[in-house]
Amino acid sequence: MSNLSFFKACLNNEFNGTFQLFNQMPNDNLHYSPHSTNRSARDIMEHILAHLVDLKVIIESSNCDETLSYDFKDSIDAGNCLEKLWKEVAASLEKINDDAWDTEVVALTISGNPFVSLPRFQMMWFFFFDIIHHRGQLSAYIRPMGGKNPAIYGYSADTI
Repeated sequence: MSNLSFFKACLNNEFNGTFQLFNQMPNDNLHYSPHSTNRSARDIMEHILAHLVDLKVIIESSNCDETLSYDFKDSIDAGNCLEKLWKEVAASLEKINDDAWDTEVVALTISGNPFVSLPRFQMMWFFFFDIIHHRGQLSAYIRPMGGKNPAIYGYSADTI
């Protein structure tokens, strides 16, 4: 299995848990943050959505100026945005070949400032792992917010 094929499989496997978590986030408490230095739940959700925009750009271009937020109305809207963007990334992945995936370099900037240049596959994994990391943050936030954790990697204490 190629790295590209493996990435596609991993992307597909991670969608459902992320989608369910977004839909379970309590709308009346999206401002929640465990500490003043932490992002709020809403900020994290915006960041995850923005990373999906970035994944599509990274697939289709050799330059990506990181998308820093992606607005939504409420948890259900965020889930719908997540589904739409995730499908766009998956569709873009179907158009790329192994050579472009493995060897082409993508330059990442943040607010126009150079940050790093990496082979496309490394940049994609970098952003993908960050999405998973931030989903983990949300799964730690949800109970103090008054919500219940969905089954992300099998049953949670809230789904038994």
